[in-house]
Amino acid sequence: MLIAQFMYFPAALRTALCALLLLTVSFQVKAQSPLDKPVTISIHNQPLKQALDQLTAASGVRFTYNETVAKSKITISVNAQNQPLGEVLKKALAPYPFSYTVLDQDIMIKYDTEKPKKQAAALAGGGKYTISGTVKSKQTGETVIGATIRATDVNQGTSSNEYGFYSLTLPAGDHQLAVSAVGQKSTLVPISLNSNQQLAIAMDNNEQSIQEVTITAKAPGTRDLANPQMGVEHLSIQETKNIPVLLGERDIIKTIQLLPGIKTAGEGSGGFYVRGGAADQNLILLDEAPVYNASHMLGFFSTFNSDAIKNISIYKGDMPAQYGGRLSSVLDIKMNDGNNQKFGVSGGVGLIAARINVEGPIQKNKSSFLISARRTYADAFLAFSKDTIAKKSQLYFYDINAKANYILGDKDRLYISGYFGKDVLKASDIAGINWGNTTATLRWNHIFNSQLFSNTSLIYSNYDYKINIKQDVNEFNIYSQIRDLNFKEDLQYYAGDKNTISFGVNAIYHTIKPGEISSTGNSGILSQNLQNRYALENAAYATNTWKATDRFSLTYGLRVSAFTILGEGDYYNLDADGNIISTQHYTSGQAVKTYVNPEPRIAAAYSLNDFSSVKASYARNAQNLHLISNSNSGSPTDKWAASTNLIKPELADQVSVGYYRDLKDHQYEFTVETYYKKMQNQVDYRNGANVFTNQPIETQLLYGIGRAYGAEFLLKKKTGRLTGWISYTLSKTERKIDGINNNQWYNARQDRTHDIAIVAMYKASEKWTFSANFIYYTGDAVTYPSGKYQVDGATYYYYTNRNADRIPAYNRLDLGATRQLKKSAKFESDLTFSLYNAYGSHNAYRIYFRDNKNDPSRTEAVRTTLFTFVPSISYNFKF
Repeated sequence: MLIAQFMYFPAALRTALCALLLLTVSFQVKAQSPLDKPVTISIHNQPLKQALDQLTAASGVRFTYNETVAKSKITISVNAQNQPLGEVLKKALAPYPFSYTVLDQDIMIKYDTEKPKKQAAALAGGGKYTISGTVKSKQTGETVIGATIRATDVNQGTSSNEYGFYSLTLPAGDHQLAVSAVGQKSTLVPISLNSNQQLAIAMDNNEQSIQEVTITAKAPGTRDLANPQMGVEHLSIQETKNIPVLLGERDIIKTIQLLPGIKTAGEGSGGFYVRGGAADQNLILLDEAPVYNASHMLGFFSTFNSDAIKNISIYKGDMPAQYGGRLSSVLDIKMNDGNNQKFGVSGGVGLIAARINVEGPIQKNKSSFLISARRTYADAFLAFSKDTIAKKSQLYFYDINAKANYILGDKDRLYISGYFGKDVLKASDIAGINWGNTTATLRWNHIFNSQLFSNTSLIYSNYDYKINIKQDVNEFNIYSQIRDLNFKEDLQYYAGDKNTISFGVNAIYHTIKPGEISSTGNSGILSQNLQNRYALENAAYATNTWKATDRFSLTYGLRVSAFTILGEGDYYNLDADGNIISTQHYTSGQAVKTYVNPEPRIAAAYSLNDFSSVKASYARNAQNLHLISNSNSGSPTDKWAASTNLIKPELADQVSVGYYRDLKDHQYEFTVETYYKKMQNQVDYRNGANVFTNQPIETQLLYGIGRAYGAEFLLKKKTGRLTGWISYTLSKTERKIDGINNNQWYNARQDRTHDIAIVAMYKASEKWTFSANFIYYTGDAVTYPSGKYQVDGATYYYYTNRNADRIPAYNRLDLGATRQLKKSAKFESDLTFSLYNAYGSHNAYRIYFRDNKNDPSRTEAVRTTLFTFVPSISYNFKF
């Protein structure tokens, strides 16, 4: 009946109605297609059949397939948020020889014999192309350092450099990139390569609930087993925030001392020893600027405010060729860039310090700034003292970090960063000492093309200290300084899928003021200026990482350093007893002597399988700046001295071998590294040396050789409620210097046989996180008196063998807890509790000797202890 009535409609109307009917049916059919079903799912490294079952559960769409698909060994990963099922399947199956077809409301998965042929044809016809760009955080715009970018269908990958740049050369065709990084959610990015491409990758911050444990083919933070680089540890601030610390102040220097091969210079010390090297043999960089004294409050805290820090890398001797100037290690610290998406404020208030961090966009998506400041107020408690001198005393430190960055275009970015910190210790009007660091860095990143990346830096660094002593009408001051002006040019060339070449130059102009003494009154101390020293330190380097096969990789390179000593000043020749026998004067800018040192480096890695590898390396390093110190704690008054005609560059040759293994689907990591290091031109004091002499420092020094060897073990748990690590170092460090210890080998001050650290963090709930550290190490090598004698009623001690004795072994347990108070999109806060030295171990800070009061013929040893129980609480916030 309806059809009959329809026939009476005019022809034009009938045509329009038919078209409308067909269009409606078309929309209905399209809407009903299973490929349009929206899917939200996260699948990581699952076998194909299991992955399809999970897709069915998420979408309600059934899959049909034959036995070939069901038994397939391939694994796929999917990360989709409300995306059409067809798009999800296209991404997941792109690298593999499978395709799909819609059968009514089901989807059939089948083995596609033509797909590998098409991919092979694309490879043969189109060759290879390079995809490059920058990895960033989606929430903050911060570049992500060390992100792993890997093609899931081929055994090829790379990682983002210290500025977030990456470059990866792949065969032409469709690929899927798996991207992971510490503190970020892993993501999958489909690409289709038929030309060189630029691709910026934005990653979401990882804020997983405690029930969710994600295991991927390469979990974030997993050590790169195929990378030849040895002796390196990378840490993010997220990994360190729950570790118990002294007085609630997070401290990256104290954290790295919990890693194998890195030893504290002693309780209350800001120094550290790496693989048998002295404290001055560590190069500490903050945004590429050298920091010459990294301690606050005589070593109890470091200069680095964790609120301003993004990433920490430490290289234990086997450092890449772009680093130089120290024998033992490089601690490379990168500051946050600042959030270019939104404004934010964070900070905290503790028992002795308060801090605040402000960041935000200058122009959204284009530029940002960061200002971070911290100050202690320990001196505020002195006001409650009954002692008049204490009431008028000062005891505090402060530091300020600032940074801004500007995206000038697709290929250029400019960074400006700086640090200023100062310590003030003053006992009323009687005496005082203040010291501090200032650094400034101007950096320009430029991308020439998809394979060539450049970083150009201008750097300023200054460290100085001033001592003031006043007694009655007498007053004198001591001032010392080391200042650097530094230029660096570093380039990275990604030469295809097999080679990555780095090369560059570096020039530093050093000015060192050993000491200026000014005096007033009738103290008998004469005002004088020790001669300033000037030097130009140049270097050029080139290195290549060659992926020879899927299992074998090799990094080889050469750094050539040239250290030129410049006038104005006097330089000396000495006799065997350290007496000056001749002096030669040089005018301003005149070259005194140039030391040229080639520093070859080579490292190799061989993958035994997908979860284990072995590595070996050799590296030579040269050092031309020397810290003249007889203090274990790293006093701010220690003197820096440059190489002279008498003080020669220190040299170290280190050979390392290591074994690395991922355990239990990347949940655990086990590493063991062994090393042997031979050192030349090592510096130590003569017996009875005077540190504060007004004579040239060379008159107090002797020179010789050294050796260090050992084994380092690390077992790390990276996922789940309980995370942490166990580290153990077995080592020996010795020196042999004519004129000391009867010209025989003796223990270096930093020699320790055993060093153990256990770190554990437990996420009990969304509100509570608990943590603990246990530390044990062999007591420091010291020289105890062998006897004593008296002159005019005064007791004098005499000593024989250097560093032949030891103070008692050190052990300590620290406990910590963090209570999340509030967490929302706009505000979060928490309370952090810690108990330093929880069982009150009376560890020896110093042991000295004195005559017994009742029987002066007897000698007694007196032990001093710094800390027993030290509780703390701090409040932290962010909005």
